[in-house]
Amino acid sequence: MTTTTIRLPDALKSRVAAAAKQMGTTPHGFILEAIAEKAELAERRAGFDAEAEQRYARIVATGKTIPWDTMRDYLEGKAAGNATRRPSPRKLAK
Repeated sequence: MTTTTIRLPDALKSRVAAAAKQMGTTPHGFILEAIAEKAELAERRAGFDAEAEQRYARIVATGKTIPWDTMRDYLEGKAAGNATRRPSPRKLAK
């Protein structure tokens, strides 16, 4: 494990200490958990962005998409537990 030094403003250091105490952990443990949560959030965001780019590229390449009202009806039906037929993509109108 490597060591990294960070400088915290006094007010933030006090907030971290108070939050850590409230959670029953050390300020060090609290900071590690906060950094891990932030890293995970950034990784998930990057994955989300990559998937969105792939989907957009597929739309551009094929010209096929599903209108939002059709997809919304499908998703609402699935969420309600109804057996619904998956909508088929169609060419975008020009």
